[in-house]
Amino acid sequence: MRYRTLGERGPVVSVVGLGGNNFGSRLDEDGTNVVVHAALDAGITLFDTADMYGGFGGNGSRGDGERLLGAALKGHRDNVVLATKFGMEMSPEDDRHGARGSRRYVRHAVEASLRRLGTDRIDLYQYHEPDGVTLLDDTVAALRELVEEGKIRHFGCSNLPADQLTGDFVTVQARYHLLDRGVETELAPACVRLGVAILPYYPLANGLLSGKYRRGEQPPPGSRLSWRQGWLTDAALDRLEALTAYGADRGLTLLQVAVGGLAALPAVGSVICGAMTPEQVTANAAAADWTPDEADLAALDEIVTPGDRVV
Repeated sequence: MRYRTLGERGPVVSVVGLGGNNFGSRLDEDGTNVVVHAALDAGITLFDTADMYGGFGGNGSRGDGERLLGAALKGHRDNVVLATKFGMEMSPEDDRHGARGSRRYVRHAVEASLRRLGTDRIDLYQYHEPDGVTLLDDTVAALRELVEEGKIRHFGCSNLPADQLTGDFVTVQARYHLLDRGVETELAPACVRLGVAILPYYPLANGLLSGKYRRGEQPPPGSRLSWRQGWLTDAALDRLEALTAYGADRGLTLLQVAVGGLAALPAVGSVICGAMTPEQVTANAAAADWTPDEADLAALDEIVTPGDRVV
C-alpha cells in the first residue's frame, strides 16, 4: 500500500480508503467486522463513513453505519484515520437543532457521531452537502471551534461546487471515476490551486469498472447494477471495452486501471472504495499498486476526455 498526505495540511492516509456506506445497510455487524479487518490487513488506513449511513434489513436506523464501524475498529483506533460526515437528513429529533450547517446543529451532530463511533476525536469531519441556508463561513467557523477543542483534527466537505470551495477545507468528496471526469473542468483545478485533496466517491462507477459487467450479459444477481437503471448504456460499454483493452495491453485488470489511474490524477488524495467481501477489499487495495506514467495517462485521456461524462 502507498500512502500520501491529503492536500497541503491533511493527515497521511492510504492511497485506497474503505467506504462505509454498506455498513449497517447491506452488511450486518459480522459482515462489517470481516470487511474492516480485511482492510486493516491490506494496509488501508482511511475509513470513511457518515452519520446517516445505516438501516440494516429495514430493521436498523441511520447511525448504524458509524456504530458498526466504531465497534469493528476497537483496538485499532490509533492506527487509522477515521472520517465521517454530517449534514444530510437524519431524524426529526436532529432537525430540532436547526439548519444542518448551523453552529448549533454541527455541535449536536459531532457529539452524536463521537458517541456512535466510540471515540474521543474524529480525524476528518466532513460537511456532507450545503444546507442551502447557512452561510458557509458560519459552518467553517463552527468546524474551527471543534478543531480548537480537539473534537476533530481536520475538516472537509462533500458535494460542494468549485466556486464555493475554500482552502479552509483539507478535502472535498466528489463523484469521480474514469467514466465521469466532470470534476476536472472546475473542481480539480480549484483543488490544485487551494491545496485541497479530492476524495472520489463511486470510483468504480457503482461496480461498472470492477470487471464483472459485459455487453450482452445480464448483471450478476445482487450486484448494484442489477437494480440500478441507466448505467449499462452503449456509450458506457464502449468505453468499458476500450479501458479493458487498454489494461490488457499493459497486463492490467480493469480494476487496476480504474483505481490506479484515478489515484494518479491531479489533486486526488485517496480513492474511497466500498466493499461487500474481504476479497473485494484485498483486490481494491492491490489495484493501487499500478502507477501510470505520462504516456499511460495520455492514452487514458484518449479513451475518456478530461471533463467528459459517460455515465
